[in-house]
Amino acid sequence: MIRSSQGLLNRELGVFGATMLGLGSILGTGVFVSIGVAAGVAGSAVIIAIVLAAALATCNALSSAQLAAAQPVSGGTYEYGYRLLHPLVGFTAGWVFLCAKSASAATAALGATGYLAHLLGIDIGGWLGPGAAVAVLVITVLVLSGLRRSSLINIVIVSTTLIALLAFGLVGVWQVAAQGDGVFQPLAQAGSGSIQHLLYATALMFVAYTGYARIATMGEEVRDPGRTIPRAIIATLIVSAGLYVLVAVAALGAVPADQLGAVAQREAVPLEVAAGAMGTPGLRTLVAVGAITAMLGVLLNLVLGLSRVALAMGRRSDLPPVLAGVSTSGTPRMAVAGIGLLVAGIALLGEIETTWAFSALTVLVYYAVTNAAALRLPPHERRYPGVIAWAGLAGCLSLTAFLPGRVWVLGLALMTAGLLWRQVAQKVWGRRQTKAARSSG
Repeated sequence: MIRSSQGLLNRELGVFGATMLGLGSILGTGVFVSIGVAAGVAGSAVIIAIVLAAALATCNALSSAQLAAAQPVSGGTYEYGYRLLHPLVGFTAGWVFLCAKSASAATAALGATGYLAHLLGIDIGGWLGPGAAVAVLVITVLVLSGLRRSSLINIVIVSTTLIALLAFGLVGVWQVAAQGDGVFQPLAQAGSGSIQHLLYATALMFVAYTGYARIATMGEEVRDPGRTIPRAIIATLIVSAGLYVLVAVAALGAVPADQLGAVAQREAVPLEVAAGAMGTPGLRTLVAVGAITAMLGVLLNLVLGLSRVALAMGRRSDLPPVLAGVSTSGTPRMAVAGIGLLVAGIALLGEIETTWAFSALTVLVYYAVTNAAALRLPPHERRYPGVIAWAGLAGCLSLTAFLPGRVWVLGLALMTAGLLWRQVAQKVWGRRQTKAARSSG
């Protein structure tokens, strides 16, 4: 049972604030780094991968929206799986979400550090990981100051990012149009490539859309959730998909796909390199600034969302109950601090593609549970046809087959470790919770 004695969170987010949090979660690593990583896998066909990923994300977004509107609580799919499917399914969803998004947060920190080093002209060498860990700790301190302040800072961050991305995309597309065929000639030849590479790139790009789930995981802090959450999720997805396609066309028109992939792996700055190739004065600096603010925004939003899942898991004793504590100001401080330390530790690894591919596997599992839970909603709580959730479920499960074997080994090992952890946690903290409930009664 959820222990309400540990406090509830304050409802402070409207449609605009929730949408900006969603955009702050999406417009970061996905657009500034993972487009380059996916281009290295699928070449110019990455544009097709972006569109396929957007279609799958739409199904998942609608499932998330109707679940969050029907059950607006912190924890997202962790709670939906618990309530509508089975406690073990809910736990698995929460566990893989923590694993996946901690890896995504670490990737965002690595990307921000790489772009900052390039902007300042610093050869960061082997210090990319430690620099990213420091960035994580700074953002964690900011999140500890409360949701209202974090939301205001996020709006400033997202606004800066949008300006940089629109400038990059419009300049790049104008140059592509001036070149005649530009990026579209290699794109037309994409069919000769491997379908496996295309679907692997689709799985990588799918992760780049999943920031809209942050709105659902923070359902306990949204005003009028039945109206606000669906609108904010759908608006977030439409804006982000349009920007992704615009940016991908611009980047591939400036730099070959294999070069983008190599730069993404080595230094995590593919769009900065593409902006430099366009030759427009000041554009490279603007993109670098936008990338830094964007990925710091993603990091901020991930720490917010992950801490709310940790809060929900602590309430059920799936994680240490100390994480369920809520301060008098309505902030889950112990959960925020714990997540910050976890992400900082992962960032020390300093490796981009592995963290992103692992994130892809675990996020696909997470959204498979989301869609399965949506299928179990009572008819009067459903907002969309069941075929949407079925399509999302099938898409998520199918894409997992195209991820590298090493990622599967790591993912299965962590899922197994999570289930073993739960057995121990329930025996230790669950028993204490039961005794405490009896004593209070």
